[in-house]
Amino acid sequence: MAESAEIILDGKSITLPVIEGTEHEKAFDIGKLRDQTGYVTYDPGYKNTGATKSAITFLDGEEGILRYRGYPIEQLAEKSTFLEVAYLLIYGSLPTQAEFDAFSYEVTQHSLVHEDIRKILDGFPSSAHPMGILSSIVCSLTAFYPKSIAPELSKEELNLNIVRLIAKLPTIAAWSYKNSVGHPYVYPRNELDYTSNFLYMMFSYPTEQYQQNPVVVSALNKLLILHADHEQNCSTSTVRLVGSANASLYGSVSAGINALWGPLHGGANQEVIEMLEAIEADGGDTSKFIAKAKDKNDSFRLMGFGHRVYKNFDPRAKIIKKAADEVLQALGKQDSPLLKIAQELEQAALTDQYFIDRKLYPNVDFYSGIIYKALGIPTEMFTVMFALGRLPGWIAQWKELRENKEPIGRPRQIYTGELERDYVGMENR
Repeated sequence: MAESAEIILDGKSITLPVIEGTEHEKAFDIGKLRDQTGYVTYDPGYKNTGATKSAITFLDGEEGILRYRGYPIEQLAEKSTFLEVAYLLIYGSLPTQAEFDAFSYEVTQHSLVHEDIRKILDGFPSSAHPMGILSSIVCSLTAFYPKSIAPELSKEELNLNIVRLIAKLPTIAAWSYKNSVGHPYVYPRNELDYTSNFLYMMFSYPTEQYQQNPVVVSALNKLLILHADHEQNCSTSTVRLVGSANASLYGSVSAGINALWGPLHGGANQEVIEMLEAIEADGGDTSKFIAKAKDKNDSFRLMGFGHRVYKNFDPRAKIIKKAADEVLQALGKQDSPLLKIAQELEQAALTDQYFIDRKLYPNVDFYSGIIYKALGIPTEMFTVMFALGRLPGWIAQWKELRENKEPIGRPRQIYTGELERDYVGMENR
């Protein structure tokens, strides 16, 4: 017999069907609850609300499991490339060699951006935050490709929009950085792979080309894979909600970038570096700050430790810790004062019973911040790097929403304002 739940309201019984996912996650189907009872559910932040069915990413916070389309994140990070993972997320399966070659070629051919985008970039002051530039330029792509806003797209037009966005975002991201430091823009090079091309556009100068370090390229490739999707988080939910109104891919992803920009979502790795710099400026005594973190009356918090979803460990952190060690060694930065502080905090979190009991382990943001700092990526670009990695997941979620013909999102509310009252003229207020 199918499992169900029962609500008894004013002596009347209401049956709620139970739906179950392929990984045995269960949910009460309340789709008809308001029609049947006049009631809605109240769930601040949607922490217990499943807004959609999705076949893209499975996440088990209790067991520390993350899988893209069924593939463990550990295997993908070790064996795959970011573009291959992007194809997997967007199209549902790992590509054959022919499919991957065709996909890579298309991405390479679309990495240039329209020259008029340079004019838009020139309109931003050098003080503009790169995330604001990124969001604005991505949204402006609807003007350069007006067919993208059509409610119904052919398969060819849809894939072209997807390829354009994956191809152009590294160029836009690198140029947003160049704009912020007043340096000339660097054009992409077709002979470079996706990750190497981004590093080239970020760090090359007209007088000196960037020398690729294979350890750095490998670490960045892993970081992008680890950030590629993470179920229904704030920015992904934003992309789906905006997309549910039949908004274009570019407009929906632009909204997701703005959601990610919020410090409670995408700014964690930046906060890690700012914390380390504050400790260094104070003299570098980590024991002092560890004690402050333990003091319940002290507002200081260790940034980059623990996770709101993963309750025991972050599976991505285990992968990227090794890459972080390799990058620091390859760049000769393993003995820098800032990174020494990070290592002392990491050791305390892994061995101190206080942190062990509270599951305050180093997470992916802790290690990604360290890697970005070692690479010379400025802190205001950290969230841009996050967006670059998350792009395939946003695209996959938007595409799935459209293919499933999901209804427009329309959350309910519990009104707590004034009761009905009569208008009072200005002279009597």
